[in-house]
Amino acid sequence: MLRSILLATGLVAGALSLHAQVLSYSDGHNAWNPDTLGDIRAVVYCPSGGAAAFVHIPWRRRDEHPELKRIIVEDGQTRKRVADVHVSEVTREYGDIYFRPVSGKGRYYVYYLPYKNEGRSNYPRGVYLKPDTGTWRAPEGAIKATTEGIQYINAFNSFYPMEVIATRKETEALDAKHAGEAFVVFPEDRRYPIRMKHDLPYRWIERKEPVGFDTAEKDENYAFQLGVYALKNLRNVKVTFSDWGEGFTADRFNCINTQGVSYDGKPFEPTVDVAERTVQPLWCWVTIPSDARPGTYKGSVTVKADSLPAVEVPLQITVGHRDAVAAGVNEPYKMTRLPWLNSTLAQENTVIAPYTPLQVTDTVINLLGRDISIGRDGLPAQIRTYFTPEMTSIGTEAHPLLTEPIHFHIDPAPGGAAARVALVSSGLRFIDKTDGTVTWEASSTSEALQMDVHGSLEFDGFLSYTVRLVALEDLDLRNTRWHMPLEPDAAKYLIGLNRKGGYRPDSLSWKWDVAHKNQDGAWIGNVNEGVQFSLRDQHYVRPLNTNFYLLKPLVLPDSWGNEGKGGIEIGQKGKAILVNAYTGARTMHKGDTLYYNFNLLITPFHALNTDFQWANRFYHKYNNLDTIQSLGATVVNIHHATPINPWINYPFIEWARMKGYIDTAHSKGIKVKIYNTIRELSDHAYELPVLRSLGHEVYSSGKGGGFAWLQEHVGDDYIPAWFVPEIKDAAIINSGMNRWHNYYVEGMNWLVQNVGIDGIYLDDVAFDRVTMKRIKRVLTQDGHPGIIDLHSANQYDASDGWNNSANLYMEHFPYLNRLWFGEYFDYEKNTPDFFLTEVSGIPFGLMGEMLQGGGNPWRGMIYGMTNRLGWTDVNDPRPLWALWDAFGMKGSEMLGYWSGHCPVTTDQPQVLATVYKRKGKALVALASWAPGDVQTQLTIDWKALGIDPSTAEILAPEIRGFQPGKVFPAGKPIPVAPGKGWLLIIQQASQ
Repeated sequence: MLRSILLATGLVAGALSLHAQVLSYSDGHNAWNPDTLGDIRAVVYCPSGGAAAFVHIPWRRRDEHPELKRIIVEDGQTRKRVADVHVSEVTREYGDIYFRPVSGKGRYYVYYLPYKNEGRSNYPRGVYLKPDTGTWRAPEGAIKATTEGIQYINAFNSFYPMEVIATRKETEALDAKHAGEAFVVFPEDRRYPIRMKHDLPYRWIERKEPVGFDTAEKDENYAFQLGVYALKNLRNVKVTFSDWGEGFTADRFNCINTQGVSYDGKPFEPTVDVAERTVQPLWCWVTIPSDARPGTYKGSVTVKADSLPAVEVPLQITVGHRDAVAAGVNEPYKMTRLPWLNSTLAQENTVIAPYTPLQVTDTVINLLGRDISIGRDGLPAQIRTYFTPEMTSIGTEAHPLLTEPIHFHIDPAPGGAAARVALVSSGLRFIDKTDGTVTWEASSTSEALQMDVHGSLEFDGFLSYTVRLVALEDLDLRNTRWHMPLEPDAAKYLIGLNRKGGYRPDSLSWKWDVAHKNQDGAWIGNVNEGVQFSLRDQHYVRPLNTNFYLLKPLVLPDSWGNEGKGGIEIGQKGKAILVNAYTGARTMHKGDTLYYNFNLLITPFHALNTDFQWANRFYHKYNNLDTIQSLGATVVNIHHATPINPWINYPFIEWARMKGYIDTAHSKGIKVKIYNTIRELSDHAYELPVLRSLGHEVYSSGKGGGFAWLQEHVGDDYIPAWFVPEIKDAAIINSGMNRWHNYYVEGMNWLVQNVGIDGIYLDDVAFDRVTMKRIKRVLTQDGHPGIIDLHSANQYDASDGWNNSANLYMEHFPYLNRLWFGEYFDYEKNTPDFFLTEVSGIPFGLMGEMLQGGGNPWRGMIYGMTNRLGWTDVNDPRPLWALWDAFGMKGSEMLGYWSGHCPVTTDQPQVLATVYKRKGKALVALASWAPGDVQTQLTIDWKALGIDPSTAEILAPEIRGFQPGKVFPAGKPIPVAPGKGWLLIIQQASQ
């Protein structure tokens, strides 16, 4: 009878066997409001009316402390809440509940995980309602109601079958059955990811051998699980594979938990320990032979832990008639992409355009627009750049950065002999010379110390040093100092070390404070020459960013930090601006080793591509393509939480809709870029259980919480991230540098090849330059445009560790096409030097756009920036785009106020001018930082403009929302309002 009822009501979907009080689980098809009632309910049938009914619900819940959560009973006929309810007993295994069946005979619903969301809408806290304290008690003779089944709000919220727990007695019986064994291995199908760590699923209690696996396709990456249930503590669990015969060779098998390739291409073997009475999933795959005959193949795998007998696990896999497409990766819900986690795609350090191969001449290494001389001690003896002051090309004039080589001073304690620590180099040795990377080594020794230097330079200007200092005897040191003496012209501006971007202060003193500050260096330079330096621990781990720094901060370097004694001072010393990184006093014992590792980024990376700025006009909103085309945009950014890209950083579910949109866009001449990065990952990612099985490798350790789904299905030990209320997309923070980056690169490659994306929109970056180079390679393969633009909110605040966005992400700048900095960047109160260094991107070879409040269009045009269309209605950029086209910005030469060669200047120091020059005419951008109205006189180099002043005219074209039309007589002052400016066209009057 019960099964007939379930069939009639649709409740039989996904039913478990009905013995041992196990219920049916089914999809509720969003039949109720989860925001008030929660995501799961028991369906109860009351056979008659009466004063009270009693129901026993064997719900088998995985949540802890269910007695602390409210029970809500709803009348199935009226859909009204039943007021008279008494909860007799609640455990994780069952609930005994009395209620008044107000509508008599019929169906009632018992909701047992109701919650409400508190806090910010995008960072909610799902708070479970506390039990009611009602006084109603059921009278004698309660009618016995029946639990028909359990219903979840929709399939995504299902607990069936892998989150339906075994009871304590069932677990004890299984333990007794395996008494004397160290662990039990449960083979499990890929369709049923293991999700619980502290409970056994009932599915394993009732299972019968052999385990049924999903049918495999030929040439498929076929995934399966080995669930290890530890009956005692296990150390270093390993899986080994053997030949099964008929093409199923051992090398076709892999276990992602015990065999890995790191994000930077290095093989490693993760250590898997399993605590007593916990479950560890081991995710494996086998690449099915392409010539496998349809049928069932039998074999085994072996699971072993240290000091314990191995367990041989019999398996069988049935191969069907179909051939997999691309190893099955087009169907990621089958976990066919597990090999992507160990991918080395695009790891080879090939040169990426516009960069050129490295060339070594003696001890000088040449790269695009720069060269570096290496000294005998392996450290930089000189760094030169060749970019013109305008940053529009690479010239022939060298701009040296250093007044003398970068070097170390090692100071003995008072009374110590300086000669005993004075290092003498044994010479420079180049180790490898390739187009993409040059590496070298040098050693220097003294009686008391040895310093080994390993350096490498990459084609984009990234210079990495490992410096190992070894004590050859016991000694006391007063200080260890690293000096970078800079030419004053090469040290005009500074970003970092607790300073906003702008002019370098006359003196700066900074101390390590990793607990609060994501700071380990700075950029110091000028527009066409500069260097970013960062001081690193030998165990450096990239910290979390964007609101999460304090949860995983920098590691204080033993060497540079020296328990907080170290710091950095910058100031004038002789002819140089000296960067002095010091460590303070310490004692070294014979054999002690310290690593004084540091990185340098030589800027600029390349010349400005102004034509790209004028020709590529971004629309930052999902919209109708005809509308976008009519607005004049040429590139559309598709954010997450949109119909074709709903799930944050996981664009693989609605990819077919995305492809249709992109194909249509391409037919209209519009490029499409998508939101896709790594910092957090949607809970809708198919591989979430796999990544959880890797411990903290991919997901950061945390206190859990956040949206209710995460609490109910992930459980604990994670950091909740961005949440989209409209579609209930809840993300989890990634841990930093890990194998998900390999998947990310493979996924990007798949999107280029199968979906046709033209690039990506990065919303902050949680990966390093290794991954950035890899994605740039796959995005630009086979002639694809591979456009990357980076948005960042201003991270100069407490939750982000007081780091400047430009300084934080500079390692990625060589591969970006545009910046969009961003929320909390103040375009009204900050000075031009802040605009130039922290917002514009110009000192690095980039150009940008503005965001906060629509930006300041007058000041933005000084740097070639506008607002971005689609994101806000404030300061619509289309009138400026129209002027660009009318004037002919594409093909013009940008001569910024910073270059010293700008042919138009003003007599007001707070009114700046940038010129966009074409043959016979020029567009002059004026912008004011003066506190009030000013009259400014222009000084014009007519010869440089190629315009005859006797017949020239200066006119301001009418630009909607920007300026009225006006003609200014040459030689007469021009009024400029505070915070505003003009766009003036200077040309011959006859034109």
